[in-house]
Amino acid sequence: MQRRFSVFFVLMALVAVLLTGCGTVTQTVGQNILDQVAEVLPTIAPSAQAPATSDAELQTTAQTDPAATATPAADLSLDTADEAQVVQPVPVAPTTQEETYIELYKRVNPAVVSVYMTSGSGSGFVIDPDGYIVTNNHVIAEGGPITVYFSNGEVKDATLVGTDTQADIALLKVDAAPGELTAVPLGDSDALEVGQSVVAIGSPFGLDNTMTTGIVSALSRSMPADETGLTGTYTIPNVIQTDAAINPGNSGGPLFNLAGEVIGVNTAIESPVRANSGVGFAVPSNVVKVVIAQLREGGAVKYPWLGIAGGTLTADMAEEMGLARTTRGVIVSEVTAGGPAATAGLQGGDATTGLGGDIIIGINDLTVTTFDDLLGYIVQETTIGQTVTLTVLRDGQQVTVPVTLGERPAAVEEPQLQQEFPQP
Repeated sequence: MQRRFSVFFVLMALVAVLLTGCGTVTQTVGQNILDQVAEVLPTIAPSAQAPATSDAELQTTAQTDPAATATPAADLSLDTADEAQVVQPVPVAPTTQEETYIELYKRVNPAVVSVYMTSGSGSGFVIDPDGYIVTNNHVIAEGGPITVYFSNGEVKDATLVGTDTQADIALLKVDAAPGELTAVPLGDSDALEVGQSVVAIGSPFGLDNTMTTGIVSALSRSMPADETGLTGTYTIPNVIQTDAAINPGNSGGPLFNLAGEVIGVNTAIESPVRANSGVGFAVPSNVVKVVIAQLREGGAVKYPWLGIAGGTLTADMAEEMGLARTTRGVIVSEVTAGGPAATAGLQGGDATTGLGGDIIIGINDLTVTTFDDLLGYIVQETTIGQTVTLTVLRDGQQVTVPVTLGERPAAVEEPQLQQEFPQP
């Protein structure tokens, strides 16, 4: 560019010399300039070799022809800047964790259903391809027609096989052709660990087939299960606590481990506003197994029964009874008259304080440290009429007491949490 301007000024100087009409010296200088121009011209770009134009034509072109200005370069830089300001998407493959969730949902979601009643709705899951479906008792407790919606859009009427108010479990049945339904298996809830990943699928607020994820927040929680029309309550043992989002409508839906096994039935939430607060509860699958087996066989559930009232021994209780603060077990505060424990000679505590009675520290080969240990073992591992051996601390001495378990009556007071658990 500088070279072109140099040639231009050389030409202008030559014109000036010629116009002045100076003497021989001027002509000589002019000739020298022409010679220089002749040398330079072959090296100039072809566009510079175009026919000469007048000053007036050059000025007009400079004002109206963008090619004669720096505008194109400026426009190009702006376009480049605009393009640089637009973030371009970069394809990213799913993480291993995401792939696990995606694959799990595709596999188990066809087994998850929505359960609709005239009075409301909940969730459930197919436990057997023959058409058996598990949900919560409180989802269908008000009675009336039961309609089940499947993930593929199918709608079926369901009949009630049986219910268990004590574990808040109900079993439904729909007609299904061979191979029509997808079922999911019940896993081993006793094998769970705190921190283990879990997935809940259900219909919160009626939003069918919604998946939420979380972890096992705690194990061996106890949750009271109200007996309809009765004043007494029983306790559901080994309840799973999770932070997976559970809301109204999730009731009766499955809580999965990442293997695709149902390890709990979502039942309750701890929340002042009846919405997810990160504290949800699920009936453990090992309790559900006991309940479902009996419901399928006879439509009702019978539980083995020890016949005591009590709770987990605390350090302060132990100290007050003259025991080491590290002593653990179940303090027997009351023995039900005529019950199995009373028949076996188990002793209760003071009628006012509840202290001073036997302390159960073992049942058969299981070491007992909490009330949930004892209740969970009786519910999941024993049968009515079975004789179990209790290891007991009595007046500071360890003794063994054989007890033949009876059948749990309809209404017996059992220890329970001093909390309310809204049903989602």
